[in-house]
Order: sequence, then structure tokens, then C-alpha cells
Amino acid sequence: MKQTLYRSYRRLVIGRPVLALALVALTLLALSLGLPNFKLDASADSLTLENDVAVDYFREVSKRYQSGDFLVVTFKPEQDLFSDQSLALLQSLQADLAGVEGVIGINSILTVPLLYSPVITMSELSEPKNLLSPDVDRTAAKREFLESPIYRDMLLGPDGQTTALLLNLAVDETYIALVRERDGLRARAKTTRLSVEEKAQLAATSAEFLAYRTAAAEAATARVESVRAIVAGYKDRAQIYLGGVTMITADMISFIKSDLVVFGAAILLFILVLMTVIFRHWVFVLLPVLTAVSSVVMVLGWLSWIDWRLTVISSNFVALLLIIGLAITIHLIVRYRELAVAQPDWDQAQLVQETVQFMFKPVIYTALTTMVAFASLVVSNIRPVMDFGWMMVIGLTVAVVLSFLIIPAGLMLVSPAALRPKQDNDGSSAITLRFSRFTERFGGTVLVLSLAVAGLSALGISQLKVENRFIDYFRPSTEIYQGMTVIDDALGGTVSLDILLDGLPESVELNTSNDDPFNEVDAFDVQDPFDAPEPVLEADPFGEVDPFSEQNPAAAPRESYWFTSAGLAQIEFLHDYLESLPEVGKVQSLATAYKVARDVNGAPLNDFELAVLRQSLPDNIRDLLVAPYLSVENNQARITLRVKENDPNLQRAALVEKIRRYATQNDLGFKSEQVSFSGVLVLYNNMLQSLFHSQIVTLGVVFLGIALMMSLLFRNVLLALIGILPNILAASVVLGVMGLANIPLDMMTITIAAIVVGIGVDDTIHYIHRFRREFEIDRQYLPAMHRAHASIGRAMFYTSVIITLGFSILALSNFIPSVYFGLLTALAMLAAILAALTLLPQLILMFKPFGPAAAGPARD
Repeated sequence: MKQTLYRSYRRLVIGRPVLALALVALTLLALSLGLPNFKLDASADSLTLENDVAVDYFREVSKRYQSGDFLVVTFKPEQDLFSDQSLALLQSLQADLAGVEGVIGINSILTVPLLYSPVITMSELSEPKNLLSPDVDRTAAKREFLESPIYRDMLLGPDGQTTALLLNLAVDETYIALVRERDGLRARAKTTRLSVEEKAQLAATSAEFLAYRTAAAEAATARVESVRAIVAGYKDRAQIYLGGVTMITADMISFIKSDLVVFGAAILLFILVLMTVIFRHWVFVLLPVLTAVSSVVMVLGWLSWIDWRLTVISSNFVALLLIIGLAITIHLIVRYRELAVAQPDWDQAQLVQETVQFMFKPVIYTALTTMVAFASLVVSNIRPVMDFGWMMVIGLTVAVVLSFLIIPAGLMLVSPAALRPKQDNDGSSAITLRFSRFTERFGGTVLVLSLAVAGLSALGISQLKVENRFIDYFRPSTEIYQGMTVIDDALGGTVSLDILLDGLPESVELNTSNDDPFNEVDAFDVQDPFDAPEPVLEADPFGEVDPFSEQNPAAAPRESYWFTSAGLAQIEFLHDYLESLPEVGKVQSLATAYKVARDVNGAPLNDFELAVLRQSLPDNIRDLLVAPYLSVENNQARITLRVKENDPNLQRAALVEKIRRYATQNDLGFKSEQVSFSGVLVLYNNMLQSLFHSQIVTLGVVFLGIALMMSLLFRNVLLALIGILPNILAASVVLGVMGLANIPLDMMTITIAAIVVGIGVDDTIHYIHRFRREFEIDRQYLPAMHRAHASIGRAMFYTSVIITLGFSILALSNFIPSVYFGLLTALAMLAAILAALTLLPQLILMFKPFGPAAAGPARD
């Protein structure tokens, strides 16, 4: 069977190279026709855990409170903000922004009601003034924006000159309905066998949702571009920045697309120049680059045809497939050149045939073990990471097939005389031989240095963290970074966190005063408000139970405990604590309405007055102060806050846990199950926390899988262990440097371990395979090492130089994850080649896995 396949391969590729290349070209053309459908996905779904219940809860909370996403436009005019000219300019900008599709309302200093300029009475709540109303005291209004519980840290910065327009976006209920239907069917499919109708429904729903999500993403991008276009017309008269999660997502996509095009082309051009310098013949440059690029185009075209989208994470597969595709072809080219020098009398068919036969096993071995490394990513619970793993497995398969088609067929079209190089014409073997001589003379030093590096790497790994901030993804010179800085410093923060308080908490006893005819609770005179075991029913002046109090068992179900004096006092207590946290910006809750009502009324309100107030509030006041923070039907209160992304001490997991602990352990009356969290911060935090665990699992699976694979390939357990140690060291070096340099594990760097091993294992297997071949010549370890360094070591040297220098170009990107990816990939190559050329041969010399050396003179 094997012989039959090889004869067929030889007849097609070596016997009919033009036909073989034509078939490749036709396949490439067919697949590349799908490229116009290529899409990048940076939706919230692509940045969350697979089957994370928090995602569904986030959607439910958004729908329940009609709290969609928002965009923030900061505005700082050249003249005084509260001058007629500046307010007219702001009004014009707001009017233009209100016409953007998807914007359902704008909160700004122009539109929000003024309740403290001066303090209005309860009867005046129905018709409050705003900044544009006649006879408004602008100085008092400015003070209200700076100090009132409603607007403080939200609409006006501390300088009194920087303001924000909050563009509220509609909740996409169609999106929520479709994704819930799809996820429900998926969940059912995991527990039971779906019927034919249900399978068809799942397929139809998935397709409908994907199409709808694509349209929604395009609309969101268009919305951001519309806002940017409008803002551009005002930048000559004011300093304006954009912010918000939608803005972050749009800019991430923009930077990734730019990096794929600009830096992808720059890397390819740089690699072409390097390969021209190294090989000095256009054939040895064109064929490897054509093979690697064809692999990328074919896989991208196929992904586009089936609408399998790249994400922020899986977009790295393009660069990595280019790397590994080049590495495979360079090994083939180097072996061909060796044979051309050693066998000057052979014709081209003999040279190509021997090259293919000699390199087939090591290339297949390296490809399989590299696939194991990337396939290990599927144990992650993060869909983009899992997709990245599968894409790399598919891409590697295509790269191997094309390498054994394009390189041999291409070489068959050229005369061997035109390609035959002079021995050592680039001096690379002299460089690699220095490593072998160093290992021979200072083998002990190699081991000591390796142990020292391993110890230092372990120290760095112990300092690895999974915290990261969105602002860290962008350079300080970018508009998104500057906008987020202004928003965090002056306008309440960027990323949202919701705290949901469910059900009736443990009963609390509040301090009451007999002097108050309504016997209401004074939130400011509570001495120890939340520790009594029994509830105290509110009483009216006649001693009857207040029928509006939620504490009354007969109270109407439409009333909520959270809008009683007791519930509001608890919310206020937690609200004030949140405002004291340095990482937290603007906090909004029912406590804001409670404080405003108390100020307007001149005294705290009892339950009866609160119930009447809630029913009598005008719509604009209710929509501002009550509706976003109270769900009567679910007896749930919501506290929403924004987190300052530029706080250097921000640790998402620690912040959430600190708030939970305070709410449940400080006599506030809440049980753990009554306090839940939602928001973008929670979803991203869940993903980050999963990264660390998946990194550990991934590393374990990678090394176990590769050790087993190498044991099967080499049929030698000791040799497999020797081969895996340099890869463990290389991976440890990269992760250790990340820890020591304070580079966090995030959605991009999570793949670094698999990348390091995937790259490093290539060098290891190629070197071991060649060392064994050289050892079989005279069964002498030292000469075999030198010959291996002078032969396969050159191919390893070439690939390392090309990839290290090529990917260092990404350091110029404006997208920091791309910078990390480029530099860490370069470091991975450097660590892998050094370990393969020093530690690996020293271990072979020490343990002699190929058997005892022969006696007598050795051939060098």
C-alpha cells in the first residue's frame, strides 16, 4: 500500500510537475474565491467562555432593565463650557449625534433635569428645568453637575470644562431571543438526542443567528464610523474623544485588520529579503514563500466559504501558519542543497526524489507533534481558543501537503546546474558548529546554565497573572487610549459592573423615632441598622400597619421591598461603600433617588410617601432614577457602577470578591445567593480567570501528548524524555519572561505555550532524526553531533533567524496584543533554537539513547 502510494506520488509530482502545480493552482483559485466573504468577529460572544451562564444572565439583565450598550463622547470646548457659544456648539453636536441610527437617547448637561439649581419642591418634580431653560442659574447648575448625587462623576469633569454625552443604544431583543433559542437547543443536544425536526430547527436557528449577528456587527461598526464622522466636524473647535465598550470592540477589529494587511505584508517582504540574502537564488525564495502563502490563502478561503470566522485570538493563526509553512519548506530546500553539493552527478529527479524520501518522516513527525500541541487548546473552555487550535491543525495539514507538492514539482522545472550552490557559501554551518563545539567543551556549563534559567523561569511563572485592562491593549498615542483616560479620570469610568440584589433579605431592625408622626426610618439616624433578627412593621400615626410597606404580608405584590425605607437604606449603605473604592467611578442605584427625594422633601420619606412618590414621578424622572435600578416583578434591585480602566491596581476578580464579601459579611442582611454580578466586567473576568486554569491544563496536555507521540515515533522512551526537556525549558523561558516583565495572560498570550512547543518541537525532532542518521555512520556521538549541527542545524538556524527578525516587526503595531504576540513569538524561536543546539545535544551525549558508541577512530 505504501509503495503504491509512493509510486503514484512520484508519477504525478516528479514525473508530471506541471500537472501537479496546475492542480494546486486550480484548488487555490477555487478556495480563494471565498475570500471576499472573509470576516473577523470581535463580538461579546467571541470574548466569553463557552456555555458561561453569566452570558445568558447578562442578556437577561440587559433586557429586564432595558440597559443597552452606550457610547461616550467627551467634549471640551476652547471657550468656557457654560458660555453661550460653547453650549450652542454642544447643542449642535448633540443634535447631529441624535440622528445616528441605533441611538435611542442622549444624556448630557443640556438634557438632564436640574433638581438642585435651586432645590425644587415635590410639586415641581413634574416639570423640572434643564440647562437650556430660561432664567437658569448656570453657576448653580455647574455646581449641581459637580456635586449632586445624580450627576457627580458622570456628566462634568472636575475641571468644570470637560463634559460627556452618553449615547444610549437600544437593547437588541431580537439578538437575545435568537441566541437563547440556539443555546437552548445546543444544551438539549448535549443531554438528549434531538429529533430530526429539532436538528433542523437548530441548524436554521444557528444560521439565522449568525446572519443576524453579522448584520448587527456591521451596523455597530457603521454606527461608530458615523459618530466619528460627525465628531470630526467639531474637532477644530473642541477637544473631543470617543469611548465605551462598543468603541473598544470597533477599534480592536480595526487594529487587527490593519495588522493583518500592513504587518502581514511587511513581514512577508522582510522574509523575502532575508531568504534572498541566505539562499541567493530566486527559486529557493519563491517556492517556500509560494508554498507558505498558498497554505494561508487556501485555509482562509475555506474558512470564508464555510463562514468560520476569525476572532481576536484565532487571527494569529495566519502568522503562525506562515511561520510553520516556511519552516517545513526551508528544511526541504536545505536538504536538497546538501544533496546537490554532495552528489554533483545526480540528475534533478534523483535529487528531488532523495530529498522527499529523506525528509518525509521528520516532516510528518514534526507536523503530527505540532498538531498535538495546538489540538491541546481544545481543552480550553473559550470558544476562540478552541477554534484557534482546530484552525492550526487544519492549516498544518494543508501546509504539509502543499510542501510535498509545490517544492518538489517546482524544483523539477529547473535545471540542477542552475541551482547547485557552493559548499558553505553563507557561513551558516560555521555559526552552528560554534554551538556544537561549545557544547563539547562546556557541556557541564550548558547544564548549569539550563538549570539556572529553569529556576529563574519558575520564579517568573510564579508571578504570572491573569488580570488585564482594555486600556492596556492600545498605545497612549491612540485616540481610544486618550478617550478612555479622559473618561476614567473625569467622567466616571469605562467598563460596567452590575450588582443585583434578589428577594427579601434577612429582616433588619431600624432605629425609629417617636417624634416623627409617620414613624418613618431616618437613614441618617440609624445606629445599628442591619443586625436585628425580626422585622419592624412600619406604622402610620394611628398605629395601623402601613399597607404600602413591603414588610406587610398583605402588601400588594406590585410593590417592592427595595423601594421601602428599609430596603433603600440597605442599598444606600452598599452604594456609599462602592463609591469609596478607588477603582470605582460612577455608582448609580435607587440610593440616588432616595437621596434626591430626601433632599427635595427636606426630610426622609416613609414607606407610604415613597410608594406615592414612585407612582407620581414623571416619566423622565422615573426613567432616570428608578426604572434602570428596580424590577418590581422580580423583586430585584440593581446597582450599576463603572470601573476605571486606567487604575494601575485594578484587579477584576479581587474587586468582585471584595464587593461580595462586604455585602454578605458586614451585617447588611444579604445572603450570598441574594447577591449576584453581571456586566461586561464579569464576562471578561470569567474569561480571564479561565485562562490561567486552561493554561495549566493546556501545558500538561501538550507535554504529555508530545512525549507519547515522540515515544511512538522514535520507539525509545528515553529519547522522548530527552527530546521533551528542551521544549519544557523553552516554554518555561517564555512564560517566565512574561511573569518577570509583568505581561499578563490574556486572550492573546494564552496561546503562547502551544506556540512555543509547536515551534520548538520542530527543531527537536528534526535534530534528533538527523543525529540518529549521522550516528549510524560511525556510531560516534561527538562526530555525529558536529555533523548534525553542520547539516540540519543550518536549516534550524535559517528558520530561527527569519522568523525571529520577521515577527519582531509587530513591535511597531498600535495594538499591544499584536506587539506581545510578535515579540513573544520571536523569543520563543530564540529559546527553542538555543535549547535545541545546546541542551538537546548535551543530553544526548550524556544519556547515549542510541546505544553505546563504537570503539576506534571516528569519522568527522
